[in-house]
Amino acid sequence: MGELIEAIVGNYRYTLSRELKDMDRLVLKFARILNDMSLHYAFISGYVSILFGRSRLSEDIDIIVEKMEFAEFKKLWDALRGDFWCIITDSVEDAYYDYLLSNTAIRFALRDSVIPNIEMKFPKTELERWVLENTIDVTVGHEKLKISDIELQIAFKLYLGSEKDIEDAKHLYEFFKEGIDKDKLEKFVMELHVAELARRYL
Repeated sequence: MGELIEAIVGNYRYTLSRELKDMDRLVLKFARILNDMSLHYAFISGYVSILFGRSRLSEDIDIIVEKMEFAEFKKLWDALRGDFWCIITDSVEDAYYDYLLSNTAIRFALRDSVIPNIEMKFPKTELERWVLENTIDVTVGHEKLKISDIELQIAFKLYLGSEKDIEDAKHLYEFFKEGIDKDKLEKFVMELHVAELARRYL
């Protein structure tokens, strides 16, 4: 029996039931810590389509977490270190100052493993800051996590442009078709200059 996954997009409530995989359990454990600390975050990119039923492999899960002062990051680091380890550096100072503040992501995996891992970064563009202010709440069983806005996710996947990314965009568009705000989607499509791809694949 699978776990029930629920999200509201537009005026529609979307649900599906599926078995959770190691990647999902990794995400939920990570999200639980962020939720406990009341941090703003959004899971983005490929994991969003995987979460909603797209069957494909991925070694990493992308997440944007609000920019914070070192003291707050140290609290997050210490909370994560119970179950996770940073596969980039074992120094909290290096992780914060040399990586995150330099717009370079850091990666966390569960202890005794490397894959899958979570690639975490601070927002560095206005679009990424907008993502953090416009997240979608998802319920997975009794757990909660936040993901990127769906319309932006579809347009961004088209922008990335690989076969895998385009299939992600198509999957999200078909799954959330009834609730998608077409005007918002068109806005992001135009901003990211992917109108031709949108016409071809959506």
